[in-house]
Amino acid sequence: MLSANIQAGSSTRGYHDYVARSWSHVLPMGDKRASLDAIARLAAEFDIVGLQESDPGSLRSGFTNQTHYLAQRAGFAYWSHQPNRRVGGVASSANGLLSRLEPTEVVVHSLPGRVKGRGVMLARFGKCETPLTIAVAHLSLGASSRLAQLGFIADLLADDPHAVLMGDFNCTIDTPEMEALFKRTRLQPPAHCVPTFPSWAPQRAIDHILVGSGLKAHDRAAMPAAFSDHLALSIELDVPEHCLQ
Repeated sequence: MLSANIQAGSSTRGYHDYVARSWSHVLPMGDKRASLDAIARLAAEFDIVGLQESDPGSLRSGFTNQTHYLAQRAGFAYWSHQPNRRVGGVASSANGLLSRLEPTEVVVHSLPGRVKGRGVMLARFGKCETPLTIAVAHLSLGASSRLAQLGFIADLLADDPHAVLMGDFNCTIDTPEMEALFKRTRLQPPAHCVPTFPSWAPQRAIDHILVGSGLKAHDRAAMPAAFSDHLALSIELDVPEHCLQ
């Protein structure tokens, strides 16, 4: 399982690029296609991939739905996306999901926050009472908005022991809003956190894959997602067979 903020295929190799290459975040310039191909090669090694900042087909991506493109290039039979934000009419951002397993249900929700444009996407696998549930989210920069967003997600996942929440949380695991999430759900804090940001000199663990108490995760690792400013985060997940039936 992999979670990756792909920065819409843009390249950031240092803080100076946020200014020097800012045009690439709103215009169809830079070698985004090569970046996506590199991300596809990484994604192909996994069964389920959650994406953040995947452009759903705006000017900056050359009107390419990047989630669909990655699904095709990496050989995934199933894909879903949730467009969230539009920036100045030229750029869009979405959550995405790539899967080798067919989901029985995919549901999207808008998240609360001071600035609109954040969302969470839920995919369920299996038809039993407590199927495997995968949630992909990209949370806000502000703590008060994150608190409201994680409260909303906690209501969705509630007492589910087979839930997985992955994404770019924009906060470390020890913040008050994360503590509130753990108190209200059966998601477990990881035994150790892996720094993922910034990708060129990782210092902060702000990308997470959290799993419910009925699941076991191991081999947590970070790896480059082409030239994104975040490293991708992977885990091996042990899922009870009955969850997928």
